[in-house]
Amino acid sequence: MDLIIPDWPAPDVVQACFTTRAGGVSQGVYAGLNVGAHVGDELAAVANNRQQLQHHLQLAQMPLWLNQVHGTDVYELLAGAYPVPPPTADAAVCRVRGAALSVMTADCLPVLFCDTEGRVVASAHAGWRGLCHGVLEKTVTSMAVEPAAILAWLGPAIGPEAFEVGDDVRQAFVGVDSSASTAFVALGGGKWLANLYLLARQRLNRIGVQRIYGGDLCTYSDRSRFYSYRRDGQTGRMTGLIWLAS
Repeated sequence: MDLIIPDWPAPDVVQACFTTRAGGVSQGVYAGLNVGAHVGDELAAVANNRQQLQHHLQLAQMPLWLNQVHGTDVYELLAGAYPVPPPTADAAVCRVRGAALSVMTADCLPVLFCDTEGRVVASAHAGWRGLCHGVLEKTVTSMAVEPAAILAWLGPAIGPEAFEVGDDVRQAFVGVDSSASTAFVALGGGKWLANLYLLARQRLNRIGVQRIYGGDLCTYSDRSRFYSYRRDGQTGRMTGLIWLAS
């Protein structure tokens, strides 16, 4: 199993990682450690992959899996049993020791958060729609700590040399923040290359989150290591996980 460990100065109590497609039992277009149960893979294989991950990380219980819909809702995980079915949300916050949050992606930007005191962690799924409409801002608000005390890690996503979008996407971001124009490179014909990492940094900086790490891995360009929806269409999902050690 090939796990990416965030390179950030998080407190020792904060544990975090991001999966790749290495390992697992899924086959075909999902080959590897696919943790997405909504993409057409055999559910038994997905369950096996998730169990392997839980065992490898020595988690007492399965991570909280969300029904992600490219929105901005934030779910707060409290003590007790996880909800069934999984909550529909694109971000989650937790202050409970030993309970892991997950954020599934295959080109969209996964963002993991913690505070400098190690009291709260959060995860967010930031595709362009959620990012534009404020999922990161809502996640930070839900953490209920000063933004200056928050650390954010930007996980693997489609890189700025591969994410082609139309005028509508650029206009949506610039309409919220004019400085977003610097995150787009013109290709001509109403097409642009968008830098999700820069857009996320801009949005976090605007609300006072300055301690931002990661943002240097492209899912689209590394076929052997990452699933990519933009590249392959039908494919699996990786996950970013974060929790407070029990």
